[in-house]
Amino acid sequence: MSIAVSKQGGIASIGFDRIEKKNAITSAMYQQMTDAVLDAGRDPAIRVLFFHGAPEVFTSGNDLDDFLRNPPKGMDSPVFQFIHALSQAEKPVVAAVAGAAIGIGTTMLLHCDVVYAAENAKFSLPFAQLGLCPEFASSALLPAMVGYHVAAEKLLFGEPFLAPEALQMGLVNKLLPAAELDAYARARAATLAALPASSLRVTKSLMKAQARPMVAEAIAAEGRHFGAMLLAPEAKEAFTAFFEKRRPDFSKFS
Repeated sequence: MSIAVSKQGGIASIGFDRIEKKNAITSAMYQQMTDAVLDAGRDPAIRVLFFHGAPEVFTSGNDLDDFLRNPPKGMDSPVFQFIHALSQAEKPVVAAVAGAAIGIGTTMLLHCDVVYAAENAKFSLPFAQLGLCPEFASSALLPAMVGYHVAAEKLLFGEPFLAPEALQMGLVNKLLPAAELDAYARARAATLAALPASSLRVTKSLMKAQARPMVAEAIAAEGRHFGAMLLAPEAKEAFTAFFEKRRPDFSKFS
């Protein structure tokens, strides 16, 4: 199973469970996560959503082979369904991140309410390196969270950054040894689950209210550009170079 879903103690746990592929996300996995988020939203017994990966990797982002064979086609595609479901989730979302969190593995954290990271966590937003543009409203949310210049460095260069910098930026709430991360994050999720559900939902709604129109507009605009850029020569060169294990050459593109 590629996505492990379980419910216990008012918590819906959604875990990347494809460790042999570094938890790379396929179209089918996006659909599984979408279904899990929507189901948790409808279930009155669930108070908190909890995302996690493995101790050595959260997710390496999209499975590029699957991504090219099943590219997103419009806002009804599984990846955009997941983006919409998580960005609109009414219940608190807690994430525990260890190891690599690449691409959507980082941008999805912008829609989580509390993020705990292991000291070995490594984040990356390599969209420009792949001839693409940001997604999941990261072009709007990241500058709002960390400031324009910091966000520009992360999104334009696409270079990885480590857990201490993520903490300094405010992307994560707390760093823990990898061996302690899961237990700590689950305990914090359980603390939330014991609180009044209506208070959590209303508090989150009030905090998110002003940003919701901006997020929806950014997701739509990014989606339009992303779809067009995915078919452009720059992306083709980037993906070809990846599979051929060489540096891409963008010098012939203007």
